[in-house]
Order: sequence, then structure tokens, then C-alpha cells
Amino acid sequence: MIDMLVRLYDLPKSHDLYARVAESEVILRRPGAYEKHLVEDFVREHFSLKWVSEVQVAFSRQPITCFIATKEKEILGFACYETTGKGYFGPTGVAGAARGLGLGKALLFKALEAQRESGYSYAFIGGVGPKEFYAKTVGAVEIPGSDPGVYVDILPEPPTDS
Repeated sequence: MIDMLVRLYDLPKSHDLYARVAESEVILRRPGAYEKHLVEDFVREHFSLKWVSEVQVAFSRQPITCFIATKEKEILGFACYETTGKGYFGPTGVAGAARGLGLGKALLFKALEAQRESGYSYAFIGGVGPKEFYAKTVGAVEIPGSDPGVYVDILPEPPTDS
């Protein structure tokens, strides 16, 4: 899967998106260190162990390089940055039942804006699945020759005991 590049100095405005999310009583915020195990459990349940490893990296940073979307004290989605490498966005995901509410887009903006505030002019989105989403939402462009990029020789997940 190809990597993409985002111009952080040219991000679309996010105010209206954040207002729509807030109207649905969803809170977008950085989790506290004391919530690390809860975010890990959410990612483990809905996504992958590899992403749990990246969440652990996000919690090792100060400030924590992760955002979550919550409603009624339940995690609905997350977005990390600075986990795969410096300047990288991801991983990110929204629970199946919460998709279609704009949470993925809002979490993307939170993370990219945080990268911009940290001094970056560009961000990498590594191993992109939904290329069209990122191109349309934040003007991301494909990086030629970036497949497989940094994701070379990835170890397989261990078999599950089922």
C-alpha cells in the first residue's frame, strides 16, 4: 500500500466539522495516561495487535500523540500520530457502529492539526487504504515509489487460540 503526503500548512478549516461532532454529544480529546489500558483494549477489540503496539508508542510521548472520540464515556474511535515514525499520521479507526458520523474525519483533523502545531509542514500517511478519502478530505497526494515504504518484512500476527 502506498504512502501519502499532506500539506499541513494548507489544511481545510475544521471548525464546522468539530461543531457537528459536538452536536452529536461526541467529545474529541487526548486520552490521559491513566486511560492507556482502555484505549489499548478498544484497539485490540476492534482492530489489530500491531495497532495496539503503535498506541503504546503514542502513550510513551509527551504530550500523548493520540486522540479519542468518546460518547457517554465509551470510546468510539482513535487516531494516533508520531508512532510509525516522525511525521507520520496513524493508525486510526472508528468502531463499526459509530461509522458514518464524521468521527474518522474529525480525528484525522485533530491529529494533523497537532502535528502542524508541533512545527511540521508536512505529514506522511503510511500504508494508505482509502486513498480517495485522504485525497478529498485533506488534499493528500501519493508518494511515488513508497510501496511498501517503511512497512517492509512485517512479522505476521500469531495464531489465535480459538
